[in-house]
Amino acid sequence: MSRKIAMAIAAHPDDIEFMMGGTLILLKKAGYETHYLNLSAGSCGSMDHPAGKLRDIRKNEAEKAAVILGAVHHPTLGDDLEIFYELGTLRRLAAIIRQVHPAILLIPSPQDYMEDHTNTCRLAVTAAFSAGIPNFRTNPKTKPVKGEVTLYHAMPHGLRDPLRRRIIPGALVNTTEIQSRKTDALKAHESQQNWLDESQKISAYLQTMEDFSRDLGRQSRWFKYAEGWRRHLHYGFCNESSDPLKEALGDLCFINKKYEEDLEQGIPPR
Repeated sequence: MSRKIAMAIAAHPDDIEFMMGGTLILLKKAGYETHYLNLSAGSCGSMDHPAGKLRDIRKNEAEKAAVILGAVHHPTLGDDLEIFYELGTLRRLAAIIRQVHPAILLIPSPQDYMEDHTNTCRLAVTAAFSAGIPNFRTNPKTKPVKGEVTLYHAMPHGLRDPLRRRIIPGALVNTTEIQSRKTDALKAHESQQNWLDESQKISAYLQTMEDFSRDLGRQSRWFKYAEGWRRHLHYGFCNESSDPLKEALGDLCFINKKYEEDLEQGIPPR
């Protein structure tokens, strides 16, 4: 893979840190240029601050977190609960993806507990698909780009779909050695600790992330901490065999062979 650029796209400030941050750090260490984009400014994430002030607070927190992760920070495109699969946002996101031109795109799970997350997933998939299509107009106008992009879906919050069923990853990335740095990036989002306690009963913000990481590590049977990924279908994006995440991370990336075997046989992961 000659184009060593990776980009993480999520809905809200701190989503990348919860489910993607460790992998982003490891890709940076593997020589990749890394990028960080939240579609929403986090404008609803407080019981105390008005939206205008909160946008500034969360922008500063996200910029600090991106520095810790070693990634280029990109400005947000909208507000909380206003991420919809619609043409205006799609044109703007497609322009960014063309400009960055990633070979690896880390995006949310197609199944998650809230629509901001799933709509971000849909927008990112279509924006990446359109990257090389000359007749799709972006905002701002951006030339189409050539070259593969491989999409990887992160795990949903809680590691479950909205009906509480477990989501099984196809690959697990060993984040053990850089887990403390991932934690530091999440710590940068200081405004969210009280908010999530009050709004979603997540009383231990950092502990919750660690619990998810430990759970995924146990699934590998080898790693203490891990992040989970599912590779998107290749049509329109890359070759069927393309797996640049595994190529970049080597033994740090454990492929769940049972998951792959079940896919080939049409058996739903469980």
